[in-house]
Amino acid sequence: MSERYSRQELFTPIGEEGQGRIREKHVLIVGAGALGSASAEALVRAGIGQLTLIDRDYVEMSNLQRQQLYSEEDAFAKLPKVIAAKQRLNQINGDVAINALVMDASADNLDNLLKDIDVIIDATDNFDIRFILNDLSQKYHVPWVYGSCVGSFGMCCTILPSKTPCLNCILKGVPVPGATCDTAGIISPAVQFVSAYQVAEALKILVEDYSAINPKFLTFDLWTNDHFSFKVTKLKSDDCPSCGTNKTYPYLSFENQTKTTTLCGRNTVQIRPSIQKNYDFNELESQLQQHGKVERNPYLISLQLINYRFVLFKDGRVFVHGTNDIQVAKNLYYRLLG
Repeated sequence: MSERYSRQELFTPIGEEGQGRIREKHVLIVGAGALGSASAEALVRAGIGQLTLIDRDYVEMSNLQRQQLYSEEDAFAKLPKVIAAKQRLNQINGDVAINALVMDASADNLDNLLKDIDVIIDATDNFDIRFILNDLSQKYHVPWVYGSCVGSFGMCCTILPSKTPCLNCILKGVPVPGATCDTAGIISPAVQFVSAYQVAEALKILVEDYSAINPKFLTFDLWTNDHFSFKVTKLKSDDCPSCGTNKTYPYLSFENQTKTTTLCGRNTVQIRPSIQKNYDFNELESQLQQHGKVERNPYLISLQLINYRFVLFKDGRVFVHGTNDIQVAKNLYYRLLG
C-alpha cells in the first residue's frame, strides 16, 4: 500500500505533502453519468479522502458506451448510478469514504451538503443545476469546476469564489438549451477530454497550488481538431448578483427555479423554466425528429414518443403527457432540452 501513490508523489507539484492533502479532502460530484463516473474513478485512484456522489438516474444500456464505471449487469438490474458507481469504486480503492446519494440535486438538498466540501465537480446535464451550483459555490466559498460535452464538443472552466468570475458573469444568465447527448449524440473521447481537465484542476485545488489554476475558458471540438480558449478575468462584474458587491444568489430563490406541477386528471406534468425562453422551432424540430413524430404550429411543437407526448410552448413551458411522476418528466425534459 505504501507504493500505491508513489508515481503521483514523484510528480513534483504534488509530492508527499500534496498527497497527504488529497487524503484529507472531500470532493462533491454532482451527476454520475459520463463526466461524473470518469472523474470519480480518477479521484478515487488518486487517493481522495472522501467522495460524495449525487445522481437521480439509473444505469441503462445506452450509458455503457461512455460511462466507464458501469457494466451490462448494472444496466440489466437498473441499478441507480451512484449505487453501481460506489460498488465499483470500492473495488478500486477501499480506503476512500464514498457517499452515494440517490436524489435529484436541488438548491435545498445541495445547500445542506456543502459545509465540509473542498471542491465541487460539475457533471450535470443541465444549466438549471449549474447555476444553482454557481450560487452555492459563491455562498459557501467552495471552488468548482464547470464542464460539459456533447457530440465531439466540450467546454471547461474553473471558478474560484472571490478570485475569478463566476459562471453567471461568464454566461450572463441561463442559456437557451441546445443540443444534448440524446439529440446530438456523443463520443467517449470528448468525455475523457473534459474529465481530464476537470480532475487536473481539482487536484490543483486539493493540493492548494492555486497559481497553477487555468484562468481561461476552454472549448474544443475533437472531430474538427479545433481548440479555443480565452481569459475570463475581465468578465468579473461588480454588479453580478451571484458574486458581485451586493450578492443575492438569485438561483437559490424559489421564483428563479424550474417549477413542476402535475395537472389534475390529465396524467400530465407541466415544467416551467425559471425564465421565459423563446425557442427556434426550426432548429428544435430537427433535433427532435430522430426521436419520434414531430408536429408543430405557430404556438407549440409536439413530439410523440412510445409512452409519452412531449409538448413545448413558445414561452418555454413543457407538458409531458403520459405520466404524473415529476421525476420521470424532468428526466425526459433534460434529456431532450439540456
